[in-house]
Amino acid sequence: MPISPTVRPARVDAVGFGWRHAGRRAWAVHDLDLVIEPGERVLLLGASGAGKSTLVSALAGVLGGDDEGERAGSLLIDGVGPAGSRGRAGLVLQDPDSQVILARIGDDVAFGCENLGVPRDEIWRRVAEALDAVGLDFPLDHSTSALSGGQKQRLALAGVLAMRPGLLLLDEPTANLDADGVSEVRDSVARSLDRTGSTFIVIEHRVEVWRSLVNRVVILSPDGGVLADGAPDDVLSANGAALAASGVWVPEFPPTVPARRTRASADALISAVELSVGRSSTVKSGIDLDLTAGGFLAITGSNGAGKSTLALTLGGLLRPVAGRVEASEEIATGISRRPIEWKSKQLLSRIGSVFQDPEHQFLSSTVRDELAVGPRALGLPPAEIDQRVEEVLERLRLDRLALANPFTLSGGEKRRLSVGTALATRPRVLVLDEPTFGQDSRTWRELVALISDLLDEGSSVAAVSHDAQFVAALATAEFAFAPTEVLR
Repeated sequence: MPISPTVRPARVDAVGFGWRHAGRRAWAVHDLDLVIEPGERVLLLGASGAGKSTLVSALAGVLGGDDEGERAGSLLIDGVGPAGSRGRAGLVLQDPDSQVILARIGDDVAFGCENLGVPRDEIWRRVAEALDAVGLDFPLDHSTSALSGGQKQRLALAGVLAMRPGLLLLDEPTANLDADGVSEVRDSVARSLDRTGSTFIVIEHRVEVWRSLVNRVVILSPDGGVLADGAPDDVLSANGAALAASGVWVPEFPPTVPARRTRASADALISAVELSVGRSSTVKSGIDLDLTAGGFLAITGSNGAGKSTLALTLGGLLRPVAGRVEASEEIATGISRRPIEWKSKQLLSRIGSVFQDPEHQFLSSTVRDELAVGPRALGLPPAEIDQRVEEVLERLRLDRLALANPFTLSGGEKRRLSVGTALATRPRVLVLDEPTFGQDSRTWRELVALISDLLDEGSSVAAVSHDAQFVAALATAEFAFAPTEVLR
C-alpha cells in the first residue's frame, strides 16, 4: 500500500528534557536526550512511573502551561515545540470511552479535522480514508455508543489519522481491551503505518503485542534519561533480565506468582440468586454465583458484554433488574442482607469496589488524604487512620507519592491508588474492575501477592479482567460472558 503523499513523517528531538508536575518534588521525566528519525517505529518501555505517558503527552502538546508544571531542556517536533506544531502529532489514549466525543462515527472522526480548519469537502474525504484504514466498516451515521471497546479504539485511531499527523502516539491503547480488541487495534495501526509512513511511538508494558511492528525499543529509566535503546531483539536479549527486574514485561522473563497458603472456603460471603443485571436494558439473566471466603471469582468476556455492570451489582452499587444479591449473616450483622439497601458507610467496611476508571473515585488533593477518606468516614481514631494509610502506601509503592495530587499520577499509579482506597477500609469482600491495567511486571507481581495474602486471610475477591495471567494466577472460579452476549 503506497504512502499517502499528504503525510510527512516527523522528527523528534529531546535535549535534557524534563517535566515536573505542579506541587511535586520529583520530576516525572528528566535529563532525557533522544532523537527519533522520521518514519521510525518506536516501542517506549519502562517501569511504572518512569515518565512514558508524560513524554507522549508533552509531544502531543497536552501537558499544560507553566501553571501546571515546570519544564526543563527542549522537546521539538521538526525543530518546533509541540505547542507550535498543531496537528503534527496525534495521540490515542488507554480508555476507549474517554475519546468518543460525538454521537455518530462520521462526526466523531471529523471532529479533529474541523478543529484544524480543514475544508469541508476535504474533511469527508479524509473521514472515509481513515475509516477504511482502520477497517471500521459502518455507515457514517452509525451510533458511537453501539461500538465495542475495540471498535471505539479503532474509531479514536481513525479520528487521529484523519488529521494526517506526522507523529502517531499511542499510550497503552489496548490496556482495557479483550484479546480480539487487541488484535483489531494492532492490525489497524499496522495498516495505517504502511499507508502513511508516519513516525510512530507506542507505550505498552507487554512487549509481545507490538514487538514485530516496531524497529526500535527505547526504555526510560525511573532515575532519568534512557536505560536502553536499540533494535528490539538486541535490547531485549542483552538486557532482558535487568529489564524484567525493573518492571518491563519481557516474555522470556515472566513474573513469579506466590503459591496460595490456604484453600478457598465453601462459605459464601455474597451470593447472587437468579440475578438479572443491566442499566437501561437487561444485559444478562439467570446468574447464580457465590463469592466465598478465600475465593477469587474472575469475571471475563468480551468488551461490552456487561462485566462491569455485574461487578457494580455485586458490589451493592447498582440495583438488580431481577433476582437478588445477598450477603451472609456474618457480613450483614445487624443490617439488611441486601447490599443495595446499605448506606455508604455500611458498604465501606463490608464491600470495597474499585471502578474501571480510577479517576472516578478520587476525592482529595493528595494521595495520603485520598487513602484516608474511607477510614475517616468510618470514624476511626487518627492513630489508626495513619497506621492504615502508611501500610497501604508502602505496600503499593506509593509512599514516595504521598503528597502528590492523584490526578498527576501515571495510569498504573492511579490504578494502585484506587485499589489502595478500598484496602484502607479493610472490607471482607473486594470487587475490582480491571485492577492490573497499566501495571509493569513488578507492580503486577506485588499486586497479585497482595491479593493472594488477602485471600489467605479469608477475604473474597471478584475481579473483572482481560488479563489472562492475572486470572491464571489467582482465580478459583470464573464467570465468563459468552461472545454472543456482547451488547450492540
